[in-house]
Amino acid sequence: MKIACYGVRPIEEPYFRKLNKYNYTLKLIPEFLDKKNGIEAQDCDAVLVRGNCLANAKNLELFASYGIKYVFTRTVGYNHIDLEVAKRLGIQVARVPNYSPYAVAELAMTLGMQLFRNTSIAVDNSKNGNFKVLPTLFSKEIHNSTVGIIGIGKIGLAEAKLYKGMGTKVLAYDRHPSNEAQEVAECVDLDTLLEQSDIVSIHVPYFPGSNENMINKETFKKMKSSAVFVNTARGELVNTSDVIEALQNNEIKGYAADVFIDEKDIMNHVFASIDDLPNTEVRTLAKLYPRVLLTPHIGSFTEPALEDMISISFENFEETLKTGSNKNIIKG
Repeated sequence: MKIACYGVRPIEEPYFRKLNKYNYTLKLIPEFLDKKNGIEAQDCDAVLVRGNCLANAKNLELFASYGIKYVFTRTVGYNHIDLEVAKRLGIQVARVPNYSPYAVAELAMTLGMQLFRNTSIAVDNSKNGNFKVLPTLFSKEIHNSTVGIIGIGKIGLAEAKLYKGMGTKVLAYDRHPSNEAQEVAECVDLDTLLEQSDIVSIHVPYFPGSNENMINKETFKKMKSSAVFVNTARGELVNTSDVIEALQNNEIKGYAADVFIDEKDIMNHVFASIDDLPNTEVRTLAKLYPRVLLTPHIGSFTEPALEDMISISFENFEETLKTGSNKNIIKG
């Protein structure tokens, strides 16, 4: 079987080859699937995409015309795939339900701690020649502070454990917390978490049409003015204009994000300056550095996570070839 793999960075290519134990023919395409490059899959039997790939109706119909019946994603999220169209076309869709949870958890903690200890401000000052110990650098210590985790699934639990190991009090809000999560964190209602936490970190899946902007101006008004918010989940979960307003009004101290709205128009692009960012709200947010830290969706960009994503994707293909289905099928 020949698989067109979109969004494969050069650094990832050796891993695709090393983990290809079923000897598939791989067509490794560095660009994300977009409006123009669906034709790259013309001589393939299957497609493997990642987040920010455009698996819309037009591309799915194109793949179907090539006889492609499998469009899998090597990510947990799958909102980049039009499931209704895939179902209509008889295209099977599968995902990677989990990978190393510490990949995203470690990044979330790193970003949170940077803002908590004001290191981003200190480094920015130093870069500009200002080495004074200013009042803006004064900080609490994490071991006697409180961290709130919104969504304590595998990733949220991993982050909770990291903070717990430093002596931090960890609160969690989740509709269905596991027994293990309840052993690590104190499960509370969302308002209590927001009111008491010095760092708030979100790990909630995004469901289009359901939970957009679940974090909004009301959320930030309930937080401490000294608190920071970290989003390594999905940009659509946070109302960008509301977080900008909260920062400008000093309702929160800082915001860090590895994700943002309109990612497909920003990710994998190089801009001459921040002023060239196509989304005006993201542009404004980026200009609030060093109180705002933005990273280019690198949460899963670790060796263990990458190996999990590739290996599980190949297992999905192999199980489907042998049985006609696999345990990670997504139903539209």
